[in-house]
Amino acid sequence: MSLELYQEVALTCDFPEYKLRAGDIATLVDFVSHPSDGEEGCILEVFNAVGESLAVISVPLSVIESLRPDAILTVRSFAKAS
Repeated sequence: MSLELYQEVALTCDFPEYKLRAGDIATLVDFVSHPSDGEEGCILEVFNAVGESLAVISVPLSVIESLRPDAILTVRSFAKAS
């Protein structure tokens, strides 16, 4: 999987601490090294449906994937996520 900065990616697992679910879309804004030689990570910015920033989070690279042409976008309420 080739990832580039500022590309939209999808989460592959839930992050209840951020009220995010697998399939939610975020923008990749940076790559980060693990402080003790663990898995490389990335910084994501999550936006709502009208483009307002909701969160900036750090996750391992293994929990994101490129958007696929066979995927379809959906809308859900952020306030009800858990």
